Amino acid sequence: MRWCLIAVMFCAVSLCGQTAPKGVPASKALHDLIAAEWEYEMQQFPEEASDLGDRRWNDRWTDQSLEAIARRHQHNQEVLANVTKIDRGSLPEADQLNYDLFQKRYQDSVEGYRFHWFLLPLNQREGIQTEDDFADSLRFTTVKDYEDWIARLHAFPVYMDQTIALMRQGIREHMVHPKIIMQRIPAQIDKQLVSDPTQSGFYKPFLHFPAEISAADQQRLRQQGAQAVQQQIIPAYQKFKNFFVSEYIPGCFDQVGAWQLPNGGELYSYFVRQYTTTKVTPEEVHQTGLKEVARIRAEMDRIMQQTGFKGTREEFFKFLRTDPQFFYKTPEELFDGYKVVAKTIDPNLVKMFRTLPREPYGVEAIPSAFAPDTTTAYYRQGSGDGSRAGTFFVNLYKVDTRPKWEMMALALHESVPGHHLQIARAHELGEIPMFRRFGDFTVFVEGWGLYAESLGDDMGLYADPYSKFGQLTYEMWRAVRLVVDTGIHAKHWTREQAIRYFMDNAPKQELDVTNEIDRYIAWPGQALAYKTGELKIKELRARARQQLGTDFDIKEFHDVVLGSGAVPLDILERNVNRWIGEKLKQRAK
Repeated sequence: MRWCLIAVMFCAVSLCGQTAPKGVPASKALHDLIAAEWEYEMQQFPEEASDLGDRRWNDRWTDQSLEAIARRHQHNQEVLANVTKIDRGSLPEADQLNYDLFQKRYQDSVEGYRFHWFLLPLNQREGIQTEDDFADSLRFTTVKDYEDWIARLHAFPVYMDQTIALMRQGIREHMVHPKIIMQRIPAQIDKQLVSDPTQSGFYKPFLHFPAEISAADQQRLRQQGAQAVQQQIIPAYQKFKNFFVSEYIPGCFDQVGAWQLPNGGELYSYFVRQYTTTKVTPEEVHQTGLKEVARIRAEMDRIMQQTGFKGTREEFFKFLRTDPQFFYKTPEELFDGYKVVAKTIDPNLVKMFRTLPREPYGVEAIPSAFAPDTTTAYYRQGSGDGSRAGTFFVNLYKVDTRPKWEMMALALHESVPGHHLQIARAHELGEIPMFRRFGDFTVFVEGWGLYAESLGDDMGLYADPYSKFGQLTYEMWRAVRLVVDTGIHAKHWTREQAIRYFMDNAPKQELDVTNEIDRYIAWPGQALAYKTGELKIKELRARARQQLGTDFDIKEFHDVVLGSGAVPLDILERNVNRWIGEKLKQRAK
C-alpha cells in the first residue's frame, strides 16, 4: 500500500538554484528542471525509488526529521518560483501541459505545508507499523540487493526515532488521529514483536535466494539478516509500542473529524480541493452526495424487483448479507473465484479499448498481518523497470463477509479496465516526463476506477441481477462517501452516525463498512475523489455522444481520456473538448 503514502506526499521535492538561464529555450529549461527534480525526488524518497525499480538508494530510508521536512518545503518554494521564470506562452502545447501539471504539484505541496499533516505519519491502514510489507515490492536478485536490505535494517532505529519525534510533535500541536482508529495499531505492532527473528516479515527476503548466489554468501546473509532483525528491528518496535500505548493514544482525540484539528476547517477545505482538483466546497460535495444516493437508491429498487424478492429493501439487504448462496466456504475458494472473474474480464476489453497495455497483472491475497484492518481489495502498480507486475490484492479474511455479488465490480475497478489498465497505460505513454508517467491525481485515478465498474454493462459482464446489484452497491458506496466524509469532517457527524448511514443505503457487510468509515476518519477528503472523477468522465462521455452522434467512437473516447496519463479534471475536460472540436471540424469538411 506504499503507493497510497507516496500519493499523499505529493512527491514534495525540488532542486535549489534551478532557473531558466537567459538565452536557454523555454522547453529546454523546463525539461532540465523537471529531470533534475525527478532525480532529486528519487534521492529524497528512496523507498519510492526502490518501489519503481531504481535501486541506487536501496540502503536507506527517507529522512523524516522535522529539519529535513522543513528543508524540502523550502526547496518546494524555490522550485515553484523557478517554474514561473519559464515563459509558458513560448512553450509548445505538449510542454504547456507538462508545465501546468508540474507547477500544480508544487503549488499543492507549498499550500498544504502550513497544516502540518506530516505530523500524522501513519494510520491504521499503512505506516511504519507494517513496514515489513515493503520487502514484498522489492527485487532480490544480487548479493548487493540483500546487503542493501541489511543496511536498511540497521538504519531502521533512526527511521523509527524520527517517526516517534514527528508523532510527539503532533501531540504538542494537537495534530493527532482519533483514539478509535489508533486503538487498532498496537495489535499491528505486536505482530512485529516476534521471538524468532526468522519469523519476522523483515527477514522474509532471506528465505529464498537465486541460484546464482553462492551457498557461503547465502549463509552469511541469513546470519546477518537475522542478527539485524534481532538487534535493530525488534527493539525499535518494542520502543514504538511503549510510546504508542503510554503517550500517543492518551494524546489522541476522543471524537472524530478534521474539524477538531488546528485550522481544521481550512485543512479539510484544502483536502477537498486537492483530492477533487476543483473549487467545490464541503457543503456542495455533501449535497451532490445526497442527490446521488437518492438516484442510485431508485435504481437499486428497480433491480431488486427484477430478482423477484418479496420484501422490503432492508430485508433484501439482510438477504444479500447473510444468505449462504452468496458466499464461498474457504479463503482458497474465494481466491480461485477472483482469478476466474479476472480471466472472464480480459477477453472483453477489446470491445471498449483500442489500446491495451503490455504490462501484466496478477491476483494476490492481502497479507494476513493487516487484512482485518483494511478494505476488500486494492491495487499496487507495477515497478518502473518492469521487474514487478501490477497486483490486484484481495481480502480473504472472514470469507463469510465477502459476497460473490461484489466480485465483478471490484475486479473491474482494481484490475482491468480500472486501475491496472489506466496506470499501466500511463507507464507506456512514451516521451512524457517521469513525474507524469508515475504520477497520481487521485480524482482521475479513482474516478476512472469507478467509471470502469460501469463498463461491465457495456461489456455484458453483469450476468444476473445480483451482480448488477453489486455494481450499484459499489456505486452507492462511493456516493455515500460524499455524504459521510463531509459529514464527519465538516458537519461533526459521529462515527456511529456515519456507519448507520452507510448501512442504511448499501448492503455492504458491517465489517467492511466499519473499516471504510475508519479509513475516511484517518484520511480526510480522499474518499471524495472517486465519485467526483466518475461523474466528470460520464458527463464528458455524454457530451461527446450528444455532439458527435453517429461519429462517436467509445474506443477513441477512451484513448483521449487515458492518453495524457492522470490529470486534473479541468485538463481532462479541455482534452475531451478539443477532441470533440477536431471531430466536428473533420465532419464539416
